[in-house]
Amino acid sequence: MSLRSESTLRSFTLASGQSCQFHSLPALAELGIGDVSRLPVSLRIVLESLLRHLDGQHVGEEHVRQLAGWRPQAPRSEEIPFVVARIVLQDFTGVPLLCDLAAMRSVAERFGKPPKRIEPLVPVDLVVDHSVQVDHFRENNALDLNMKLEFRRNAERYRFIKWGMQAFDTFKVVPPGIGIVHQVNLEYLARGVLSKDGVYYPDSLVGTDSHTTMINGLGVVGWGVGGIEAEAGMLGQPVYFLTPDVVGVHLKGRLREGVTATDLVLTVTELLRKAQVVGKFVEFYGAGAASLTLQDRATLANMAPEYGATMGFFPPDEQTAAYLTATGRSEAEVDAFRRYFEAQQMFGMPQEGEIDYSSVLELDLAMVVPSVAGPRRPQDRIALPELKPRFTELLHQPAKAGGYGKNEAGGFSGKLRHGSVLIAAITSCTNTSNPGVMLAAGLLAQKAVARGLSVASHIKTSLAPGSRVVTDYLGKAHLLAPLEQLGFRVAAYGCTTCIGNAGPLDPELENEVSGQDLICASVLSGNRNFEARIHPAIKANFLMSPPLVVAFAIAGRVDIDLEHEPLGVGVDGKPVYLRDIWPSQQEVGEALLQATDAATYRRLYQDFASGNPLWNDIAASVGEVYGWEPSSYIAEPPFFQDFAMQPTAQPPIRGARALAIFGDSVTTDHISPAGSIKPSSPAGLYLQAQGITPGDFNSYGSRRGHHEVMMRGTFANVRIRNLMLAPDADGKPVEGGLTLLQPDGEQMSIYDAAMTYVRAGTPTLIFAGEEYGTGSSRDWAAKGTRLLGVRAVVAKSFERIHRSNLVGMGVLPLQFLDGDSAAGLKGDETFELRGLEDGIEPRQRVRLLIRDAAGGERELPLLLRIDTPVEVDYYQHGGILPYVLRQLLA
Repeated sequence: MSLRSESTLRSFTLASGQSCQFHSLPALAELGIGDVSRLPVSLRIVLESLLRHLDGQHVGEEHVRQLAGWRPQAPRSEEIPFVVARIVLQDFTGVPLLCDLAAMRSVAERFGKPPKRIEPLVPVDLVVDHSVQVDHFRENNALDLNMKLEFRRNAERYRFIKWGMQAFDTFKVVPPGIGIVHQVNLEYLARGVLSKDGVYYPDSLVGTDSHTTMINGLGVVGWGVGGIEAEAGMLGQPVYFLTPDVVGVHLKGRLREGVTATDLVLTVTELLRKAQVVGKFVEFYGAGAASLTLQDRATLANMAPEYGATMGFFPPDEQTAAYLTATGRSEAEVDAFRRYFEAQQMFGMPQEGEIDYSSVLELDLAMVVPSVAGPRRPQDRIALPELKPRFTELLHQPAKAGGYGKNEAGGFSGKLRHGSVLIAAITSCTNTSNPGVMLAAGLLAQKAVARGLSVASHIKTSLAPGSRVVTDYLGKAHLLAPLEQLGFRVAAYGCTTCIGNAGPLDPELENEVSGQDLICASVLSGNRNFEARIHPAIKANFLMSPPLVVAFAIAGRVDIDLEHEPLGVGVDGKPVYLRDIWPSQQEVGEALLQATDAATYRRLYQDFASGNPLWNDIAASVGEVYGWEPSSYIAEPPFFQDFAMQPTAQPPIRGARALAIFGDSVTTDHISPAGSIKPSSPAGLYLQAQGITPGDFNSYGSRRGHHEVMMRGTFANVRIRNLMLAPDADGKPVEGGLTLLQPDGEQMSIYDAAMTYVRAGTPTLIFAGEEYGTGSSRDWAAKGTRLLGVRAVVAKSFERIHRSNLVGMGVLPLQFLDGDSAAGLKGDETFELRGLEDGIEPRQRVRLLIRDAAGGERELPLLLRIDTPVEVDYYQHGGILPYVLRQLLA
């Protein structure tokens, strides 16, 4: 007898006596499919979704049997069609997604079909959190001034978002000024378990931000995808992924006095990067995991993209239920949560030996030490006492060895020198959701002020809490005032410095930095510190806990030994050391009592419209189809211009040219920056040609609804290095989005060269090293690549989301084999891809024929990184969006 969805329906009873149905995982043993009690908990939650959506079309019995029979070390070839319960968006990725949906409705209307066929089939929440910039920071009304600027700059985008709210039935918006998407998700949107037609099931989601994984700390399965993939999920497609390996991380012991959750997460990031967990599920377990607060777990889960995993998952237990209660969820919701997971035999932190994992890593929490990470990557952890010698070493190392190539010692004019801190920001979802480290920052500030310490006025200080709850409990604990006295005034509720919205520096300071070519620093409590992401003028960026951000702001420099050198001189004329003002765990624990008031959470999340006049004053158009009025922020995307109901075959790649050749660790920030737009860049020149002055450029992130800007911004990061260009006279690599147009070798912007090749009908390729596309789940890194005419990206390895996004836009990801690389390519060659003439199969071998300028030929074998059968379909349809649209309109 074949398995049917209703075969696993069983019941459990709530405290109220109500009987509820659920799809029982233990029932699989009764049905002869298998005992799943030793499966990783994260996989069991995915398996429940397969049972619930078993329809013989998207989800078949074979999918259930394959996952139920998961073996820890088996080869991975099957794909899982995962139907998620909901989707979350942030506005930088949400606006272009809404543009695509609006464009699909326009296509439906052109084809004489009902536009309402294009409608999200699962609930979608968009949190507007990426648009605010830190222009004002020490003024009393900095928050109000920044929000007014935000609304003035983004009025066109916000009108479009409001149109979306009324056009789509299942599309809800959390307006600006409420908080960061991941903290809002953790504190408010996530419900633990959901129910429909009397059937209960676990919360699950994907989000268009790589740090969606923060919700894994709450026992919720979810991860970041590109908006391209999220759209497909919204429109009824499962999220497809290869059956993963699951790495168990056994945590034991407890954190020592003086060690924070941030120190732990930087240690775990370093550990798991070295263990190469890219594309794998990571599941934490053991007594150490059970000892962590829910917020500490969320901090660890948040940085899964930094350690490369699909998820960093903590199974649900009493800590989870207690957090749901403390943050204002109802007694009935928490009771349903606990009883549901008990019925599924999944409630409680697994202990050593209870679960079968693909591999196990072990970490003793007692071994974690105070740490920072940088200056360019989150996984480059530095123990705090080693920061000064490490910075000095990097300062003098040559650029080709990853250093800054500085030989001079002293002799600087002005107030700055190498190592000076210019930005100190308590920012980002990673740490501002964690009351332990936020209160520690406030307590350190309180002690510093009492000793007479201060922060130099030229340092740009800011506090951007993840939600209004943070401001509330800091105020109740009387810790806002000392933070403000040191310059850490609430400047925004949103993703600021970490996303590149640090705002401008004082022009005189910036001139001093550039004039003397200084290596100055930012210190921030975020999760991203990639080159030129924080600020184009600042070359050394260090991640750290909020209290350390305050400490380094007081010190004013990063080349300091905080154990042996004082932060400054107190009001009594005596030196003050970090140990003198570092708060104890007991002090933090006492302050934490202010942060667990469920009524506060309910009050601050009950109504987003009241008390939000700036949002309420935004006028929006109405109707099912968007009118596409002229705008420099919103334009109808070109992806459906030549849309037909039948796809056309992709032309072969012959006579192709290299558009650029990059090295290792090219991030999505390098490919599609989110920050400021240079007036001299192709995007800056385009905007000026539209009559927009540089003062009104806003950022690349805010203009993601306009393809003309974003095409020109692709590969426009000021720190990106195209290896086709020879170093300058001083031996320094040439930086910026430049290339050599072949065959003449003329230097020009990558955009201008790409358009020249497009007009000539010449396909182009991108070459790169390891970890291509690491970082944010940025659609435009793939969309821009496609619109520049790039047919394939050839790299040594890809980050998970960007590889998927490339396929989703009809661009081939190809991987070097057997130690091959782009080394030896000059950029003047021509290329031909062979092996796809008879059709495409997942992960097949292909060959790249390379003809050099002298006429010599050689072939390289490559692995096609189209990984699953459904991705073959996406590519053959020209991308995931045309594929889904054809299904909806058929």
